[in-house]
Amino acid sequence: MKRMKLVILLIGLSLILAACGKENIETNMSEDVIDFEFTTQDNEKLSLDDLKGQYWLADFVFTNCTTVCLPMTTNMSNLQDMMKEEGLDEKIQLVSFSVDPDRDTPEALKQYAEDYDADLSNWTFLTGYDFETIKEISIKSFKSLLAEPPEDDDQVTHGTRFYLVNPEGKVIKYYNGTESASMHTIVDDMKKLDLE
Repeated sequence: MKRMKLVILLIGLSLILAACGKENIETNMSEDVIDFEFTTQDNEKLSLDDLKGQYWLADFVFTNCTTVCLPMTTNMSNLQDMMKEEGLDEKIQLVSFSVDPDRDTPEALKQYAEDYDADLSNWTFLTGYDFETIKEISIKSFKSLLAEPPEDDDQVTHGTRFYLVNPEGKVIKYYNGTESASMHTIVDDMKKLDLE
């Protein structure tokens, strides 16, 4: 009888551990990222397959933005510094998708990255697609509104969240990208992930 109780206890413990899985954080999304292969700020290719097997954090910005991109990209830069302090920078990639791909050439994105002191060893800026393609990815994969500028304007309407994507290519959590306090939450979550 003791042996049977021990077996049941061990099975119960293994089920609890399996339920915890790799992500020991509270998630608020579960969406597969649509397959992609885009152009980086260095005029190289980066695909979803290249990112598989590791966690990455995504956002949507554009270089000509006069509003929300300024705090978002500042926060991403600060987050990158915080990740370095915690030794997370080599384990998690940062990916910024341009929502103004016609204007945001690789050269424009490279300058934008420099303006924000981005370390391009783990932060990539993407372009090389049409607006409809990035709109589909933004809405379907990240559940984030994206709309072309109104007439006589050059400001794209887009979401302000940062998105954590797991090694299988699934968006598992979003954060407020305009609030600096959210960066501490992101780092705390990153420290709980199984990054081996």
